[in-house]
Amino acid sequence: MADFKDPENGIIITLKDGDVKIDLLPDVAPQHVARMKELARSGQYDGVVFHRVIDGFMAQTGDVQNGNANNDFNLRMAGTGGSDLPNVPAEFSKVPHARGSIGAARSQSPDSANSQFFINFSDNDFLNGQYTVYGQVIEGMEHVDAITRGEPPAQPDQMISVKVAADV
Repeated sequence: MADFKDPENGIIITLKDGDVKIDLLPDVAPQHVARMKELARSGQYDGVVFHRVIDGFMAQTGDVQNGNANNDFNLRMAGTGGSDLPNVPAEFSKVPHARGSIGAARSQSPDSANSQFFINFSDNDFLNGQYTVYGQVIEGMEHVDAITRGEPPAQPDQMISVKVAADV
């Protein structure tokens, strides 16, 4: 069982098949880390679906406005929203988009990240320097690999719960 470097900067995402443990990178992307922890602590990620899952590429989730399967859910709208918090500016770094890394999803504008994020299924070096990396899966990547594929999937998987490790 993997241990978090710092439980205050660790995330546990419960999926249908088990827990995914993520070490966040506050020294690399402090604003993105703070946003993920804020949304996790407020329960806003709980029930949010993976609305864009591309085999060999990544699984995207985090639309707390339109992606919650337990709250007025419309699959066609999932992926079009964020949170009611302001956008987070880009925090690009030399950290690569490696398998299991967590990247900030955004629109064309580099400073448009809000609540959505993706988990890389493979090394996606073409994203380096263009999207903020702010975490790394340290345990449970097999559960990420089992997420239902589709853009969107007909029956999307969801994050059952998302917690900061220090709070568990």
